[in-house]
Amino acid sequence: MRAAAERSHLLKSLTHLHRVVERRNTIPILGNVLLQASGDRITLKATDLDLEVTETVPAMVEREGGTTVPAHILHDIVRKLPDGAEVSLDLGDGAQMALSSGRSRFTLQALPESDFPDLAAGELPVRFTLPASALRTLIDRTQFAISTEETRYYLNGIYLHVVTVDGTAKLRAVATDGHRLAQTQIDAPEGSDGMAGVIVPRKAVGELQRLLEEPEAEIVLEVSDTKLRASIGDVVLTSKLIDGTFPEYDRVIPRGNDKILKVEKAAFAESVDRVSTVSSERGRAVKIGLSEGRMVLSVNNPDSGSAEEEVAVEYGAEPIEIGFNARYLLDIAGQLDTESAEFRFADPGSPTLIVGDDGVDALYVLMPMRV
Repeated sequence: MRAAAERSHLLKSLTHLHRVVERRNTIPILGNVLLQASGDRITLKATDLDLEVTETVPAMVEREGGTTVPAHILHDIVRKLPDGAEVSLDLGDGAQMALSSGRSRFTLQALPESDFPDLAAGELPVRFTLPASALRTLIDRTQFAISTEETRYYLNGIYLHVVTVDGTAKLRAVATDGHRLAQTQIDAPEGSDGMAGVIVPRKAVGELQRLLEEPEAEIVLEVSDTKLRASIGDVVLTSKLIDGTFPEYDRVIPRGNDKILKVEKAAFAESVDRVSTVSSERGRAVKIGLSEGRMVLSVNNPDSGSAEEEVAVEYGAEPIEIGFNARYLLDIAGQLDTESAEFRFADPGSPTLIVGDDGVDALYVLMPMRV
């Protein structure tokens, strides 16, 4: 293999790929990136056996072939080369790959391409296309609520499924960690109606989010019961799905909360952020006291002090005091694209429903804290 490519093209691909590669690997070749030169392109591939990303870059190929080299070292070398540089790759005898650019010369240990694992996707019966901006919306509005608790592994991702709402098919994304729940949906793309509910793992969600940089781009999703493949431009991401059953989340979404609070989102978030400065790092508890037309946010931390702030609101129901984790409140406020937020309460011990005022298909459920 002997080929040359522009530094900018290589760097963009390696920036996507090196994040897939774990820093510590018991299997040495999983620390490598696969390079295959043919025609007028170099194909690069990285995997951790659960997630695989493949990308192609234009190149001048003098001799076709392939090899694997350490992904993080290759990324660091290309990143540190000057803008506009041309990078030459020469496999030589097969045990080492020579990389040269300008006056720089590097030799990297190589492992044979035949040893590189292939995350075979198999049959992916459901295939549909949607704008990158639509998928980005589904991810952005739910990702923060993904659980990091490994024991409940079936919550370690976003649950994607098709539902019918008022006779219209919707592609819905849901994530929950047991303390909060995020749900959003878009009109179901053509071809998605046969899709079973799938749980996309947290790492795959993060990599997808980074690939959706151009909102005008189209993304092709292919789904089976065990795998998901996303194709956008020259990038193909293949991921195993979480083999588990997502809980019946609909049962925790409150339907009869009749105490309605409307508040300006930015003012509310700023107030929560200010008073939570004195809250304990562990609990981050903020108490919300509501009476007609008035909300008082307060924090009482025996170790560092107390804080209180009043916020003007629209509220006409009976007075209520309820506590929440400040970080969770700020996460939800950050996802609302509206100027005001609507909180629907039942009582201090029951889940609270939070929605925007723009009619967008997104809602959030937050469990209260004792304060």
